[in-house]
Amino acid sequence: MANQDNYESAVNASEAVAQFQDERKGLIHRIQHALHVTPSLVPLIVLVVSIAIFGIILGGRFFSTGTLTLILQQVQIVGILAAAQTLIVLTAGIDLSVGAIAVLSSVIMGQFTFRYGIPPVVAVAIGLALGTGIGAISGWLVSRVKLPPFIVTLGMWQIVLAANYLYSRNETIRSQDIQESAAFLGLMGTRFQAAGATITLGIVVMILLVIVLAYALRATAWGRHVYAVGDDPDAAELAGVDRHKTIMSVYMLAGFICAIAGWVMIGRLGSVSPSASTGVVGNIQSITAVVIGGISLFGGRGSVFGAFFGALIVGTFELGLRMSGADVQWTLLLIGVLIIGAVAVDQWIRKVSV
Repeated sequence: MANQDNYESAVNASEAVAQFQDERKGLIHRIQHALHVTPSLVPLIVLVVSIAIFGIILGGRFFSTGTLTLILQQVQIVGILAAAQTLIVLTAGIDLSVGAIAVLSSVIMGQFTFRYGIPPVVAVAIGLALGTGIGAISGWLVSRVKLPPFIVTLGMWQIVLAANYLYSRNETIRSQDIQESAAFLGLMGTRFQAAGATITLGIVVMILLVIVLAYALRATAWGRHVYAVGDDPDAAELAGVDRHKTIMSVYMLAGFICAIAGWVMIGRLGSVSPSASTGVVGNIQSITAVVIGGISLFGGRGSVFGAFFGALIVGTFELGLRMSGADVQWTLLLIGVLIIGAVAVDQWIRKVSV
């Protein structure tokens, strides 16, 4: 007799559905998942620990409001450049020209005011437009001509830096001249005193810029497009994202932000100098802040808050070691360790299964 289907056993069978074993209950995986969801958490923890360590070593000297706000004063230029660099890195690119754009923009603002007699307000607007225009050229070469961002911005760095020296004739505009006839150029250096803390307008601009960019990246369609292009450009285009438009907007906005950094630089230094060190080291400083800030160099993951925390970490180490009398080379050594550690942590976090 042929085998018959056992219908009764089928009716009485358990209604439970197939389940996969949950392997994400371990503490390590939970930490990994939390860091994946909130990339800026790692640099924030490092920042808090760094402040605590130097506070224990140096005591009240380091924990004073004057000292803590001094860190903000020292990183205001780098913090703004790091915000611009963040936008580029999120699209899986890198910009080696941010510092040079900032210096050239500041030179244009100063020279247009004193060489041509243009009102400082208009000269600042021209400087901001110049930074935006340079960003537009880089963005076009990356998105349309399909050149690697590293090569494009390396070449742009050389071009902008050379143009800066050629146009300015290596002339420095002194702080006395700015204070007497063009106070608007040094507006970002305006100081506010409160409870022993000294806050400049440049610091306020840096913090507001970080907050606005963080909101735009997380809560707008443009921000989602930036992350999508950085994570997988082909998939983003299939989903209807205009890759060219997104990259152009990112590079133009980054150039505009670099020009703002140039304006802040005038207020910070009190003068307009074509040989300002930011033109050479500003690029590396901004990349350092971005990497320490937990922003993936592969694109598509990170937060502008992380870059801000990264800049503060560098500033904390520099000031803390200087106050403790340590050799300045220790700063470079520790920052180098942080960079390598940040990349290693990023690789570990990217392995998480979401």
